Amino acid sequence: QVQLVESGGGLVQSGGSLKLSCVASEGTFSGYGMAWFRQSPGKEREFVAAIRASGSNTYYAESVKGRFTLSRDRAKSTMYLQMNSLEPDDTAVYYCAAGRPILASLRNRDAYYYWGPGPQVTVSS
Repeated sequence: QVQLVESGGGLVQSGGSLKLSCVASEGTFSGYGMAWFRQSPGKEREFVAAIRASGSNTYYAESVKGRFTLSRDRAKSTMYLQMNSLEPDDTAVYYCAAGRPILASLRNRDAYYYWGPGPQVTVSS
């Protein structure tokens, strides 16, 4: 059973930065692709960023490209999401996810089996 625990959410002003962390069960990174999704009230959960189990290529939603950076520390079983130049539209609950998506389904939430509880990120204008 994969367990995911996020941290690092909070309140920040527009233009500010936050860094989210996701600690995974030992061994998760070797077998699972990892991703960040987010969900705002009244909206569907949407893809933010992902990295496959093998390799180091990262993939981003157009809305965050150039502002957010996903990274992974295998030794610590931890994935990060550095969020810069935050905007009020980035306000959401952010979820860490693990799964075995193929390249074509990296952005599809149904390709991920395990989810963290999700910290709230609020960006004030």
